[in-house]
Amino acid sequence: MEKIERKTIDWEKTGKRLQALRERNIDLIRYTCFVCHFNQANCDGNCEECDFDKDLDTRITREELSQVFNVGEAVINNWETGRTPIPLEELFLYCEITNKRMDEIIAFEK
Repeated sequence: MEKIERKTIDWEKTGKRLQALRERNIDLIRYTCFVCHFNQANCDGNCEECDFDKDLDTRITREELSQVFNVGEAVINNWETGRTPIPLEELFLYCEITNKRMDEIIAFEK
């Protein structure tokens, strides 16, 4: 039997990957747009006229993303800077929304 090496998560690098997803992943951008509009009283759930879909260079803010995860903006900031690890449940949600595997988001120390 081979010895299995324990891997340690590099939360700072993982946070940078989360930030990159917020800035570039169109699935996360569209989902955040949907959630932000849905939370508004005048939203009918139809995001076909969404500004994010019209301008794919649009980036979402930490404040907007905080609505998706129902946490404060500071929490998103702490995840993205690696100050605090992202909870596993939230990481699963990131994976589902962004269509990424967990190993594409988590960075391990070498």
